[in-house]
Amino acid sequence: MAASEDDLLLPRLPELFETSKKFLEEVEVATEPSGSRTIQDKVPKGLDLLAKASGMLLELDLFSRNEDLEEIASTDLKYLMVPALQGALTMKQVNPSKRLDHLQRAREHFLNFLTQCHCYHVAEFQLPQTKNNSAENNTASTSMAYPNLVAMASQRQAKIERYKQKKEVEHRLSALKSAVESGQADDERVREYHLLHLRRWIGISLEEIESIDQEIKILKEKDSPREESTSHSSLPEKPPMKPFILTRNKAQAKVFGAGYPSLATMTVSDWYDQHQKYGALPDRGIAKPTSADLKRAAQQQEDQEQKDDEGDEKTLHRLREWDDWKDTHPRGYGNRQNMG
Repeated sequence: MAASEDDLLLPRLPELFETSKKFLEEVEVATEPSGSRTIQDKVPKGLDLLAKASGMLLELDLFSRNEDLEEIASTDLKYLMVPALQGALTMKQVNPSKRLDHLQRAREHFLNFLTQCHCYHVAEFQLPQTKNNSAENNTASTSMAYPNLVAMASQRQAKIERYKQKKEVEHRLSALKSAVESGQADDERVREYHLLHLRRWIGISLEEIESIDQEIKILKEKDSPREESTSHSSLPEKPPMKPFILTRNKAQAKVFGAGYPSLATMTVSDWYDQHQKYGALPDRGIAKPTSADLKRAAQQQEDQEQKDDEGDEKTLHRLREWDDWKDTHPRGYGNRQNMG
């Protein structure tokens, strides 16, 4: 009875896998914006199909960690890519309010795929760190700068190696694609074709997890200032400090006060406002001139003008006498030492 149920489920699994894979390919090659309705309609459909395919894989128990890669049938190898396809379609969802949730879910899918490939030794690579391991690594890297530089250098070298492997895998896939899809390839080539696809998705998953970790860090740092501002706003405001005087010696303390009890009770502005309120400082502290003051100022101005006129007459008289003297005395008159 169980075998008959498996026979009913198996024909549907390739259908679900190929349809969901087609949805992902259409979304990736689309020229429309990722937030367009056409693309966003395909993303949930593809995720729904992949969820059903993942459930079927668990029911059929096609993969087991107790098995080796050689024990898996060549036609079943492609189903190892289901978690990777789920992660890729999850990343295509566009919803700013749920972006962090989508990133974390996609990371789980990619990590699940990489864990399966690592258990079956599909390729040689290092598994990304989990949340607990990454937290321990961050605390260790902050205390020691030199190992952090070594880790950065190793990561750079790993990226270079992944790029070279990616080019080689894509070149080999393009050579096998036509023969496998047309059904003319033998089992060995079909197996190689699916293994190359798995290795290609291993590189994609590693790169996606790196970018996901960076984006999660940015989103958490972006939300942290808001939490700090709300926590600071909830704290009660501190009362303003009272002014005090610092003195160098006892003599200054006697004159200015030692800071207590002779403390300043108001600022200069407060003092001015208080005196202006009671009329002690009319017109910003400048007294209005009286009639006697105006007369005195007018008399002083008149005397000054008279003095200026007398000075002008004396100056004019002196200039006229000088002109008359020059008329009767030629230039150089009286210079008896330098005659000539």
